Amino acid sequence: MNIYDLYLDKIKDIIIKINKDDLIKLPENLNGINVDIPPPNFNCDISTNVSMVLSKINKKTPLEIAEVLVKFIKQDDTNIENITVVKPGFINIKFKNYFWNNFVEKIITDHKNFGVNNKEKKKKYLIEFVSANPTGPLHVGHCRGAILGDVISNILIFNKHEVSKEYYVNDYGNQIINFTKSVFFRIKEILNNEKFPIENKDLYPGDYLIDIAKNIINNNKKLKFTNFDDVANDLTILSVAESLKLIKTNLQNLGIVHNKFSSETEIVNNNEVEKAIDKLKNKNLIYEGKIKAPKGEDDKNWIERKQLLFKSTEFGDDKDRALQKSDKSWTYFASDVAYHNNKLERNFDTLINILGADHAGYIKRITSVVEAMSGSKDKLICKVSQLVKLIKDDKPFKMSKRKGDYITVEDLISEVGKDATRFIMLNRSSDVELDFDFTKVKEKSKDNPLFYVQYCYARISSVFRHVNLDIKNDLNITKYNFNYSDAEIDILKKISEWPKCIEASSLRLEPHRIPIYLYELSSKFHSYWNMGKEDESKRFININKTISDDKLVFLKIISNTIKSGMNIVGVNTPEQM
Repeated sequence: MNIYDLYLDKIKDIIIKINKDDLIKLPENLNGINVDIPPPNFNCDISTNVSMVLSKINKKTPLEIAEVLVKFIKQDDTNIENITVVKPGFINIKFKNYFWNNFVEKIITDHKNFGVNNKEKKKKYLIEFVSANPTGPLHVGHCRGAILGDVISNILIFNKHEVSKEYYVNDYGNQIINFTKSVFFRIKEILNNEKFPIENKDLYPGDYLIDIAKNIINNNKKLKFTNFDDVANDLTILSVAESLKLIKTNLQNLGIVHNKFSSETEIVNNNEVEKAIDKLKNKNLIYEGKIKAPKGEDDKNWIERKQLLFKSTEFGDDKDRALQKSDKSWTYFASDVAYHNNKLERNFDTLINILGADHAGYIKRITSVVEAMSGSKDKLICKVSQLVKLIKDDKPFKMSKRKGDYITVEDLISEVGKDATRFIMLNRSSDVELDFDFTKVKEKSKDNPLFYVQYCYARISSVFRHVNLDIKNDLNITKYNFNYSDAEIDILKKISEWPKCIEASSLRLEPHRIPIYLYELSSKFHSYWNMGKEDESKRFININKTISDDKLVFLKIISNTIKSGMNIVGVNTPEQM
């Protein structure tokens, strides 16, 4: 039950009806009308801006419009206790207590669908995230984007969309050549005791390469590792495969499983680059030209050469982009164009890319080319995952690095666990830097948001255990003649916001709203729980060591909402702590 949609529909029906009676004029569309969560100082349950939307076309003040509407909104609605109007024209509605009784009944009987946005058109999404070079394990810099992509996927799936999670494997180019050489030298080190050339800065020095090298040696007895050129092709395939095993293990330990891993090498070898370029040529969006020196580059040292360029400036980019170099080799961007054309040919409604902070400057060119190939500005959405700073005792925290010269996802999980990693990484909007505070994340207090939410669920579970009920089971209650207190209704009002939270998280692709909401709901619950220490009427277990149906249902609704949100975030809800 979404009370905001319920009353939005009602208000729209009312203004359409009175428009037919010539009492009010309507704008071309009603999209600007909202029914929203009111600010605390409004002292009501829902608030609407309908008067402000209708004011201009009717040439009346919002307050004058509100006077007309109030009597129609209240008419024949037995749920409404009172309606007030607040400047500049907000109409504020407060419900009678039994409205919340009806609300409780509806969401307890259909709790699996509570929060699902049924008005949102169902789409087919492809979301690409992580896509780190397959040259070693994932590090902390990849972790936030990985969780962001996974939880966005979970939100869309919760809202009944079709979602495919994809990882683009950059297994083509110089970084792969250097990676393969690094593995080769580790193999030589193991087999022949030859020193790894650490002075070569193009190589990957991490200790994880030793394990990769050992696995390749043990599983490929027929290969001879005498000369690099002789074994390069086979070794590249094996090295990338071993690295992907590491990456997939990292992701699984974070609770992430992709539906598909797409290979850049396959894209190139299948001539998909040429295919995509031809598509742009047919649209007259390709030409031969020269590019001026990039910002920060010394003009004197920059040599302008004729290259094959895409007219990205026609789609909002700040300059046209090179697809083919003067030596006829393809640029990295050309492979990316081909990959996105491949995505488009798979007939997804919307493409979503999760990019690291270092790729923010790449957004304009890739959105430009997707618009050029698809004919739609909205076909591709890019979300940036900003940097993470590790903090302990209010100071930068340098964790031990077990596998190389950077902190891996495994290092982080070993330190704080999967649940804390996911919840805290998601606890702030992805477009701002995040401080990951190791001191707070290990505290058992309200300063640790994960603990506070999990403790809420554990407290509720303890009540169910006390009366020999399983919190995971549905309640066998048929009569809902409850009368909730003001403090309880305050929590129910917060629960009623859950569909709004899901709606905003889905439409704006902002999953940080969910852990924030769960923390706020848990805070209200803990405050109410603590009231029971002083007031027996607010205790869930009465003097007879039993629990009333209204309290039981009340707790079940809270626990269901917490469980639903934590499932989306990908975090456990322990029944005991």
